[in-house]
Amino acid sequence: MKNIAIFASGSGTNAENIIRYFSNRDCARVVLVLSNRSDAYVLKRAEALSVRTFFFERSDFYGSGRVTGILQENNIDFIVLAGFLWLVPGDIIEKYRGRIINIHPALLPLYGGRGMYGDRVHRAVIEGREKESGISIHYVNNRYDEGDIIFQARCRVEADDTAETLAHKIHELEYRYFPGVIEDLVSKLP
Repeated sequence: MKNIAIFASGSGTNAENIIRYFSNRDCARVVLVLSNRSDAYVLKRAEALSVRTFFFERSDFYGSGRVTGILQENNIDFIVLAGFLWLVPGDIIEKYRGRIINIHPALLPLYGGRGMYGDRVHRAVIEGREKESGISIHYVNNRYDEGDIIFQARCRVEADDTAETLAHKIHELEYRYFPGVIEDLVSKLP
């Protein structure tokens, strides 16, 4: 059984979906949720599902090795970023190369990069008059949203879509596909 850690900065609906998905799987389980925001609702969601949580500050993440130590103490095999907004430091990327992924709410390479998250992405897609949007699941490297793409799923962008209605379509794709992609990747780990 592989141990998964989730990094998240917000409300944690994707994290909760992933935790629930792996609660009845034999290949892996979510054992740790980490957040850079002490008020992130994801921490409450994880605690309610009996998953250990850890809040960290910038100094814990960059340079001190504290976050890396927590990952090692919990025997983490695989890392999932689910609405996590900081660039991951090089030591964690190196240690988990090929075992750390992110989900982005657009069809990369479009509408990615620093500052492109949540409603900002959906508004940009609509303002760009795109006919479709979707999700991109990709490996994490040392640049925002530039790691190799693993999986994409698409949805139509209708003329009357708003950032809110598009977000709803994107969330449905995330909930539907993200856990299965994680399971596929984790099941291939040595």
